Amino acid sequence: MYSSNNSMMKYSEISHFGHPKHKLRFEYSEFPFKCDGCKQIGIGSRYKCSICDYDLHMQCAMPSTTLFHPFYPGCSFQFLSRPPGDIPRYCNACEKAVAGFLYHCVSCGFDLHPCCAKLPMLLEDDEVKLYLYKKVSSPCHRCGQKGRSWSYRSKCKKYNLHVACVRDMIVESWHEIYVGQSKGRKMADATGIPTIKNTLQAAHSNSSRSSKGKKIRKGCEIAGMAVQAVVSAVLGDPTALIAGIAGSLMSRA
Repeated sequence: MYSSNNSMMKYSEISHFGHPKHKLRFEYSEFPFKCDGCKQIGIGSRYKCSICDYDLHMQCAMPSTTLFHPFYPGCSFQFLSRPPGDIPRYCNACEKAVAGFLYHCVSCGFDLHPCCAKLPMLLEDDEVKLYLYKKVSSPCHRCGQKGRSWSYRSKCKKYNLHVACVRDMIVESWHEIYVGQSKGRKMADATGIPTIKNTLQAAHSNSSRSSKGKKIRKGCEIAGMAVQAVVSAVLGDPTALIAGIAGSLMSRA
């Protein structure tokens, strides 16, 4: 199981300014949901009003009034319930539109989704460590480009995923993921995920019985674990390693 340096206190029930009519109860679900605070997709831990079908990420349910981020040492981010001004605004982490709750730096004009602002700087388990970078020189396994948005890169430097690309993958696969999960359909686990750029997949099928094939299979598993960790962190819960979600997204990588 992955751990992170981003822990939040959980309460079974809370009151929230965004939904004053009813209290919100903490729950955990493997079904995707749309957060009514930041308007982004989530999974795993959330606060929910079952009466009104109102959902919040943990980060949106219990935001910090002020936030400082190591990528922007000179900035002080203030939590806002809506974007300031009338012009479209975009998250500096994932490059996606900011339409609801956000952290905003008045002096610099930078914006961060609550989940992006609190992305763990490190995701790790026994197999692989993934570090969050503001910018990396190696290409993303999904888009093949360098730079762009924040990225998670493994310590071995073999795996690199833009936060922006993960957001794209989630949006593109939203219907498939939601319908598949709600019907209880078993999606591919990490060992059956098509590999990044399809390079390992072909080698794995041709050499599955050899020692080389075993190494490739292990590489597939580690790649799958890495993607699961990044997807879960971007969705707001770095402990929610949902193999089905990762499998569906990886098939589009």
